[in-house]
Amino acid sequence: MSGAILIVMIVMTIPLTAIITEHRRRMFAFQKDRLQDEIELEKLKQQNFIAETEKMKLELEKLKLDYSAGISPKPTQEEPILLKETADGK
Repeated sequence: MSGAILIVMIVMTIPLTAIITEHRRRMFAFQKDRLQDEIELEKLKQQNFIAETEKMKLELEKLKLDYSAGISPKPTQEEPILLKETADGK
């Protein structure tokens, strides 16, 4: 009787091992895809940072040239208009 139970247990471990192995393979594949997406995202972030840094350098150089030439830079934002009611705090 115990020999039959042992045989059944051995036979049942084969499909369980296959199920567990397949699950682990899928999980590793998902992790691999996720990591590749994260790497691509980091590359895009780095490219964006470099592009924005270059843009800021060019704007700074332009402002320096405008200042040295005596040209006042155009304001990027208009001065707020205070109404009579807001001027005295009402």
